[in-house]
Amino acid sequence: MSMTIKSTLIELTPALSDYAEKRLSTITKYTEGDPLIAVEIGKTTMHHRNGEVFRAEVNLTTALGKQYRAVSEKADLYEAIDDIRTEIIREMKDGKSRSQTLFRRGATKIKDLVKGM
Repeated sequence: MSMTIKSTLIELTPALSDYAEKRLSTITKYTEGDPLIAVEIGKTTMHHRNGEVFRAEVNLTTALGKQYRAVSEKADLYEAIDDIRTEIIREMKDGKSRSQTLFRRGATKIKDLVKGM
């Protein structure tokens, strides 16, 4: 797994970096091969009336070339990182079930063609 972490408008502390790596390293069990993970964390702007708004974004490219992306904006940066983790896992599971469904539909059509002969 290759992971790069970039920060915007905040300082990337070792604790923040370790937390992001720890939470997002569990994504590898849902992928085949060695994925490339690009994470961007930071503030959206320097001025807000209702407190700070943090943004976390992850771009994942699998070894097979499929790309997944998740973005979250929350009041707490750690909460945003947790949110993108669940979102990227949900996207990967949906993509897997969609491809299995297409395969089953194709197999059913072939079976029907063979029965018709």
